[in-house]
Amino acid sequence: MSPAFENLQTLLKRLPGLGNRSAERICIHLLAEKPEISDALIEAITYARENIKPCKICGNLTEDDVCEICKNPRRDDSKLCIVVSLTDLIAIENASAWDGKYHITYGKLSPLKNIGPENLNLKTLKARFENGDIKEVLFALPNDIESEATCHYIQDTILSDYDVHCSRIGFGLPSGGDITYADAVTLKNALDGKRDF
Repeated sequence: MSPAFENLQTLLKRLPGLGNRSAERICIHLLAEKPEISDALIEAITYARENIKPCKICGNLTEDDVCEICKNPRRDDSKLCIVVSLTDLIAIENASAWDGKYHITYGKLSPLKNIGPENLNLKTLKARFENGDIKEVLFALPNDIESEATCHYIQDTILSDYDVHCSRIGFGLPSGGDITYADAVTLKNALDGKRDF
């Protein structure tokens, strides 16, 4: 293939979930099978890059200063779900399991990777508690050491001055999962998170 084709394929492979074959198929589709899609795609990416930015309150993506979730009056202002990434927010929204608001940290504390509090989206978090509206915080961070450190840091340095109830999402077996195939950590979390039946 031409150097331009190979360059495009290399760039596409950098996208999450795309391997060599997928990137190759997309290149062929855009350049040979449906070239008219290329112009629309270029236009859409350019428009998105120029107009979409982080919400000044939570970090969600928006074309305005404040995202649709933050300005939605039907959302419960007393509940805040803290997530690591935009994809986590989207997953929770798709589950229709949360009626409160969100805050995206865009990462986790990790001394080994030189990621400290200054590298996370925490500057606007404290201001969100100053009016006293938030009464419940749900930490929806992954089940790992960095997430635990991040949760403790937020509790100890940002939330310590406020009267809020903090909780973590449950961890354990997925719906339809088989106990036989669960690893020890997942099984322990499932047992620790047991609830009345």
